[in-house]
Parts: sequence; structure tokens; C-alpha cells
Amino acid sequence: MRTKEELTEAIRGERRAVLVVNAHSRRGRQLYDDARSRLAEAGFTLLKAYPVDRPQELPEILAEAIGLGPDLLVAGGGDGTISTAARLLAHRDIALGLLPLGTTNNFARTAGIPLGLDESIAVLSTGKVIDLDLGLAGDQAFTNHVGVGLSAEVMLKAPRPLKRLFGKVAYPLTALGLLATHRPLRITVRTDGRSHVYVSHQVYVANGGHHAGRPITGDANADDRLLVAYPVGGPSKIELVRETARNAATGPRRSLREEPFLAVDELWLETDRPARVEVDGEPSGSTPLRIGLAANALRVMAPLGVPDR
Repeated sequence: MRTKEELTEAIRGERRAVLVVNAHSRRGRQLYDDARSRLAEAGFTLLKAYPVDRPQELPEILAEAIGLGPDLLVAGGGDGTISTAARLLAHRDIALGLLPLGTTNNFARTAGIPLGLDESIAVLSTGKVIDLDLGLAGDQAFTNHVGVGLSAEVMLKAPRPLKRLFGKVAYPLTALGLLATHRPLRITVRTDGRSHVYVSHQVYVANGGHHAGRPITGDANADDRLLVAYPVGGPSKIELVRETARNAATGPRRSLREEPFLAVDELWLETDRPARVEVDGEPSGSTPLRIGLAANALRVMAPLGVPDR
């Protein structure tokens, strides 16, 4: 493995890259041609460029792209696309370049990547390679979060046309529709020899610093060797709605040291009945589940001012 500095120099100097864009992401189809032409204008030699029309083919295409041996794999899409790319690039001597083309773009926000296409491509030209943590849901790596409860139902049932029309607002709209019949869970989180019990409609375990396009707290990030577990409200539906609104409004002013956050490096999560799980917005089995960390597992091209541990 080259050092981060050596890989940065190779990307800036040789500019050997592969482009993979999820054309099913919110802006992917619209911006694929623009991304390809602007990368060429920035001096990158594209070993190959892939517009992916069928999301189920994304892992195979990403594996093919990695096999071409680029220094930089540029992935365009939403958090699901970025998470898939991150899983395949973990512990490799290739940096991930982010083109945030999705609905919430949580991992891009966590990594300090600007959301505009021109600005994110400028980062690929002038930035630096950093390494970030990945979470592990069982054996599955993730960039942002694991959700248990209502969010898993929302991810399964949020209509794609609604997402295209309203963006990230589509998720709370879908949640409100599902909430009428959703029953709260008794959730047990075991970590550091202690058990924490919650009764709630929803619990998250986050690796990154953002959720639903907003900061979780002012001091959460993907480079701190910590997972952040937290329920959203209690057993009543009103509490869930109120706490969701509070999180959105006050996230930047809150700290990991405050309740209800648990900042740990590993945990075991179980529920009183099997509950669906979503990992970075994609359905992924059910509880119980072990969640851990792979520290500094992913190399990312980021702006020069982004801190790196």
C-alpha cells in the first residue's frame, strides 16, 4: 500500500481514473455526461466510464472498474451507491472520489465534499487522500448508518417517483404514512459489559456525521473510531415526530456526551421481536445484529482543509 501522500501525488500527477455513475440516483442520469466531460477537461484519463442503469449490476461493474487498476475510482450517485463502492474499496490502494448525486448525500457531507458537480470535481483535482472509518453490520461494511425499526420500513416503501419529486422530504412523508400502524420495539443495546434498554419506534447506529442530510451532533464524524447509537423518541408516535424534528433542528449544537447518544466502538443490538434492518438505506436482514468498526478502512479524495487522523 502506498502512503496517503504517495497516492495523492499519483492522482494529481497521473490522473488515472474510472467513472461509475448510478443513472438511477436522483440526478445520476442527468449528470453522467456532464461528469464525464468535466473530468476530461480537468485532465483525467478515464480508463473507462460506466453509466449504470440497473442498480443490481452495480457491484459487478464496480468490481470490473477496480480490476482496471485506477488510482482513483470516481463514484456518482446517492448514499447507497457510495456505500457499495466503499465496501469494495475497503483496504485497497485506490481512493474513492465522490460525486454526490443522491437525495441526502450523507457520506459526502461527512467527508467535507461540496455538493455541486464542478466543486466536487475540483476536489478530485486539487484535494488530498484521507482515510475514514467504515462500520460493520455483521460482515457488511457501511459508510453512514444502520437503522432498525420504522426507517427500514420507509426505505423499503418510499416510492421512487416521490424521491425524484421531493428529494429527502420523501422519507418523512413516507414515514408519516407508515407510522399509523407501526408498533414500538423494545430495543436492547449491549456494549462495554452494560445493557441499555429503549422502547422506541426507531434506533440508529451511525458511523458518519450526518443523517437525513443533517448533522447528527456537532462532534460526530467518520474518523473518530466511534459508532453512535441512539433511539429516536420513546414509545409514543408523538415522541418520535417531536424527537425527529428536534434532531433536525439542533443536531449541530448537540454533543456525543449528551443523552441519548452512546459513543462506542462495538455493540450488540437485539429487539423483542425480529425487526427489519436497513444499512445505508438498503434493506439488510433483521435483528439481532452485531455492529462494529473497521478503522481507517477507506481512502477518500477530500478537500485540503478536511482533518485527517
